[in-house]
Amino acid sequence: MSPFEEAGSPASTGLTIRPLGVGTATGVPLASLVYGRGWGEFVDAAMLMFLIEGGPAPILVDTGTPGPELTARHHRVQLERAADAEPRAVLAAAGYDPADIPIVVNTHLHWDHCANNGLFSRATFVVQERELAYASDPLPLHRRSYDRGPGSTPPWMAVHARIETVSGDCRIAEGVTVISLPGHTPGSQGVLVETAAGPYLIAGDTVDLYANWHGTSTGDHLPSSVFFSMLDVHESFEKIDALDCTVIPSHDPLVLRTEVFGHREPEADPATASPGTGGER
Repeated sequence: MSPFEEAGSPASTGLTIRPLGVGTATGVPLASLVYGRGWGEFVDAAMLMFLIEGGPAPILVDTGTPGPELTARHHRVQLERAADAEPRAVLAAAGYDPADIPIVVNTHLHWDHCANNGLFSRATFVVQERELAYASDPLPLHRRSYDRGPGSTPPWMAVHARIETVSGDCRIAEGVTVISLPGHTPGSQGVLVETAAGPYLIAGDTVDLYANWHGTSTGDHLPSSVFFSMLDVHESFEKIDALDCTVIPSHDPLVLRTEVFGHREPEADPATASPGTGGER
């Protein structure tokens, strides 16, 4: 039985969200991140973890990628990561040891969001039930994304005994609710955080870049080109719209222009500083 509660009416809290950069994937085709756009263009994609602070204990959302060598070998992605961008080093700079983190939320179980789960020796990992089921036996086309390619082992398996599955929206702490957002994967989820500046949604790969959320001139949101169900993506976009929240994408370098989200005075949307895709470099 899950120790977490079904989502109810959120309470405004003094929580904040600190984005932590743990590397940059270079030369990513823009068309893979923004559906039907950017053919022939290449961008940098930020690899991010998010630290929710201000409650009784910190909560981490996602744990980033493996190192550059494994990322290139198993996923054919060129990752740049300086020593001070190693997950352990980034946490230390924020004032934490991995053992200080009691709860980790994986927005989904793709390789670039859970590769460092094993660092967190005392954490409970919150994953949607549908996501864990699918990650255990994905379609052949999706096996590499879940680190089930030749010579690789899914990193979440090392912490399997500490995974707490939830089904649907669920409050995991005061002011912190996981929001079911299927589409990118069967069990994708976001994390809604109530702050003094209003609600913020750490959107996972439902929203890769600010360009996905700001969408077209007619106001339509744009999915990435990597999805399990386009119908579910559309319904998840509608669900986010109804939350009336500020959306934080999962891979946009512009996210790192804001040191902390959720102060009493709302931050300017970093994407408004750039007329491009939000990820162009």
